[in-house]
Amino acid sequence: MASIKNFQDSRKKHSTGVNIFEKGNNTRKVKPKSEKLMDGIGVWTSFYRANPQRFVRDYLGIELKLFQQILLYAMMHFHYLTYIAARGQGKTYLTAIFCVTRAILYPESKIVAAAGFKSQSREVIQKIADMRNKSPLLEREISVLKTSINDSVVEFHNGSWIRTVASNDGARGGRSNVLIIDEFRMVDIDVINTVLRKFQTAERQPKYLEKPEYAHLEERNKEIYLSSAYMKNHHAYERVESYTENMIAGESYFVCSLPYQISIKEGLLNKNQVKDEMSEKTFSELSWYMEMDSLFFGGASNSYFSFDEIDKNRRLSKAYYPKEIVDLLGDKKLAIPKRETGELRVLSADIATMGGAKNDASVYTVARLYPTTDGYERHIIYMETLEGAHTTTQSMRLRQLMNDFDIDTLVLDTLNAGIGVYDQLTQHATDPERGTEYQPLSCMNDERLAERCVHPNAPKVIYSIRATGALNSSIASNFKDSLRTGRIKLLVDITADDVLRSVKGYNKLDAEYKMILKMPFHHTSMMINEILNLESEINDQTKAIRLKEVGGMRKDRYSSISYLDYYVSEEISIKNRRPKNNIVPKKMFKFRVGKLF
Repeated sequence: MASIKNFQDSRKKHSTGVNIFEKGNNTRKVKPKSEKLMDGIGVWTSFYRANPQRFVRDYLGIELKLFQQILLYAMMHFHYLTYIAARGQGKTYLTAIFCVTRAILYPESKIVAAAGFKSQSREVIQKIADMRNKSPLLEREISVLKTSINDSVVEFHNGSWIRTVASNDGARGGRSNVLIIDEFRMVDIDVINTVLRKFQTAERQPKYLEKPEYAHLEERNKEIYLSSAYMKNHHAYERVESYTENMIAGESYFVCSLPYQISIKEGLLNKNQVKDEMSEKTFSELSWYMEMDSLFFGGASNSYFSFDEIDKNRRLSKAYYPKEIVDLLGDKKLAIPKRETGELRVLSADIATMGGAKNDASVYTVARLYPTTDGYERHIIYMETLEGAHTTTQSMRLRQLMNDFDIDTLVLDTLNAGIGVYDQLTQHATDPERGTEYQPLSCMNDERLAERCVHPNAPKVIYSIRATGALNSSIASNFKDSLRTGRIKLLVDITADDVLRSVKGYNKLDAEYKMILKMPFHHTSMMINEILNLESEINDQTKAIRLKEVGGMRKDRYSSISYLDYYVSEEISIKNRRPKNNIVPKKMFKFRVGKLF
């Protein structure tokens, strides 16, 4: 009995509060339950910090795809990360998962999410709100969650928080341990360097760092950059290059670019949908190359135009649309408003009749012109293309656009197929779709063309462009100067839906209708791609500039906008220069740059 008694476990409360464990003649201290619980938490916290993908599965109850697990691991373990993603990979959702994982596993973390648009960064908070509703354990961790546009924040009981900020100078003074910039290519590099990165002034300071033996566990802040691909001469590509070099050198950097095939493989993107998009007439190989293949595209090595002189002019956040689109969507805010004081409107058309991948398309460009002290500022508010259309069809479309946008002047390419379109415009016409009668039009700057119009009283509103080598040289140099001096304003880059969210019922629209609204923005991007891939040759004797396409690129969008710019510079601006004491009041420009719908 004695031996059995000696073998049995017995516990006695020690005066210090520590249990005494006795077995035979051996005695050792036993930790109380509270301390053992904390030890267990420490072990599991270390395990989950090392394996965040397991934490997401075990604690949050979320099953991640393999590539998402790898990315989450990289976000947790590298100080600097850049992720170039194709559409459909759910990078905002993954970002939200990382934010809550970091906030829970690292108490008192300060996490800031920024983006090209504040509403886009707010989507991270909205994703967290959705996750909370499906995860009881996550709900227990959160003390405050707000998703309003001006106050998007998640606060945790352990002192961590996640906030969104605007990507502009107004965000100065913020603090963070983790900085996340979504669609960072849409954020000005100066804002990134002088505002957002300045948030990272102090690391997280857990109490154990106060003990000398744990000094080696000092943490580093993190910077995470997410985006789709873009042009090689953009600051986004410079960051990718720099991070790649540091990653290869073994530093704490991580870079990856995942194309659309990953999305299809993991069931995040429908293969048939991809095939349908690639078969559509509006399909752009270049946009697909960047947005879906996740590859950066480089301009011509000796391009006549630089990316910086073009990109700085992308200031307009509102496009206007023809009547059929306005009627289809039932939102009158999409229609062009009444004229401002002194405003003029111009439509420019580069004409082609042969469709197909190797042939140019007809491009129609609409601009609103605002008088300044040295001419007119051009706001390019709409652009569309038409492939393989008969001259009758094209002339009717031009009449519709002139009517819808209340156009003053039509700048028309009258070489080759363009002369057929011009002849159609000099005749009476009835619109079978709208039931509208159109009057004949005539040419203002070419008497021979004016004589082709048999109606002597036809208004002379057509400005003919018959491009020769010398004229093309003048057009190119004039367009470059307009870009350099900021006389041209273009639609902003659009990769998300932020610019269009205020359109009535936009979120409920089918993907086809959303694409219709996005097309002027996409055409602007494709136009810039064309421009950057125009190589220049200069004649040693005449000094004339010749631009040519490279790599099978087109230049029809460039032609359309450069013709328009030439007309404004050479015809309107010279004739209508305003004296400095008669400057148009600033109030007429109240809506011009940066205002949404």
